[in-house]
Amino acid sequence: MSDFYQNGIITNLHNLRVQDTESLEKELLAFSKVRPMGLVLPSLYSELLSPALSKIVDELTQVKYLSQIVIGLDRATKYEYKDAINYFAKLPQDHVILWNDGPRLKALDKKLQKMKIAPQEMGKGRNVWYCFGYILASSKVESVALHDCDIVTYTRDMLARLIYPVANPDFNYQFCKGYYSRVSKDKINGRVCRLLVTPLIRSLMKMFPANEYLEYLNSYRYALSGEFSLRTDVLNDIRIPSDWGLEIGVLSEMNRNYANNRICQVDIADKYDHKHQDLSEADASKGLSKMSIDISKSIFRKLATTGLVFNNEAFRSIKATYFRTALDFVETYNNDAKMNGLNFDIHAEEKAVELFAENIMNAGLHFLEHPMETPFIPSWTRVNSALPELREEILEAVKKDMEEFS
Repeated sequence: MSDFYQNGIITNLHNLRVQDTESLEKELLAFSKVRPMGLVLPSLYSELLSPALSKIVDELTQVKYLSQIVIGLDRATKYEYKDAINYFAKLPQDHVILWNDGPRLKALDKKLQKMKIAPQEMGKGRNVWYCFGYILASSKVESVALHDCDIVTYTRDMLARLIYPVANPDFNYQFCKGYYSRVSKDKINGRVCRLLVTPLIRSLMKMFPANEYLEYLNSYRYALSGEFSLRTDVLNDIRIPSDWGLEIGVLSEMNRNYANNRICQVDIADKYDHKHQDLSEADASKGLSKMSIDISKSIFRKLATTGLVFNNEAFRSIKATYFRTALDFVETYNNDAKMNGLNFDIHAEEKAVELFAENIMNAGLHFLEHPMETPFIPSWTRVNSALPELREEILEAVKKDMEEFS
């Protein structure tokens, strides 16, 4: 049965299974005449060696409504960058590759570092931030979508559904978040969202009732999805984290800058699978362990800006409330899995909950010990104010890189 239920305080746009991909793309092609569309693909070079990205590129070659594709390439040598140019050459759309490890873009980054307005950490957040800067500098599109490059189950229908809400001139949405079911053929995935984010938000809502930000976060069906779309004017003022808090950070910025009726979420896939991270119990600087700490810090920082006061006792209560709530969720998911004939490892799930509970406390203590920490990358409005010439310089740097190695 198709789901048309509206829950929470933001709009849900469902897949009611009556509109096919070709019809959606026909509409998008018409929209593109008045509202050009683009796509950002943040990628590691290693992802070029995977079958997932190969399928994504093949699907994108059939997309006619995109005016621009911006690929951010991390961890690539000179020869790997040249290989990437050949790899993406089959794309028929206007496309560029930002070689983030190349001398030209590193020189621009050093320029920003001197003024203390550069990203402080390597990673997806930094990659995305520079891609957004290029999108703004080139001024070719008015709506842009972003999705990861490790989606094993990718189809072009996902992109069409993701960008439609911000591309349709009759809609007033500034931002759209994608959601989907994280279920594979034999088990339920999405541990960080299921066992950390949702139980943590529900626990915080018990402790801080009637908090609008928590109600807002709780409205998202998959807050950690790496797929979203937005109008390009949003890119000027958004401040995103450079760590694993990117997805929560983007949602927080949209909550800060826009009314809820300008924000929506859309069902983009019946099934979704991508590269899975290790839990990394022994090393809090890697995998899902680091992700859980960064996400928790991101939520605590945002709540502090709403006027909430935290101390050691508060974080101990949050940890205890979370732990009980998360264990209840384990039972719920176990029952759901059994009814649907899926495997479910209660021991592994509860081990993850124990790790996340510990990391919530660690994130809270870190927050208390570093009250002046500013993990957000400055907005492009600030950067352009400090260095008005940077827009042209980033365009020129990318152009010269592409010409030199093509």
